[in-house]
Amino acid sequence: MPRPAIKQRPVTQITIIEAEPEKQAEALSVMTERARFMQRQPGFISISLHRSLDGRRIVNYVQWETRDLLRAAHQSPEFRKAWSQFESVTDVIDPHLYEIAEVLGDRR
Repeated sequence: MPRPAIKQRPVTQITIIEAEPEKQAEALSVMTERARFMQRQPGFISISLHRSLDGRRIVNYVQWETRDLLRAAHQSPEFRKAWSQFESVTDVIDPHLYEIAEVLGDRR
C-alpha cells in the first residue's frame, strides 16, 4: 500500500462491509469492479481492499486528493449502477472519512 507523506493530507475513506462468508467473494468482486472505475476518476490516489480471514468482513481503504473529488466520483451514475447488486450480497456497509494524523514506519 502506498505510504502517503503526512504533508499531502489526502482524505481517506475506510468502509467496513459485513457479509455472510459464502457471499464474501461475490461482494469483493463487485467492489473490485467499482474500484477499477474509481481509479480512473480525478483525485484518485489509491484503493486497497482487505478481506477478513473469517470471511465475514471486507475493509475498503480509499485515498483521494480531496473530499469534493471523492464525493463527485461516488455520485457518478457509473459508480452507482452496481449499488443494488452490492447491497444484495452484504449485510452492513459502514463508510467513514478520515484524515491522516500520523505516519510511522520504515524510513528507507
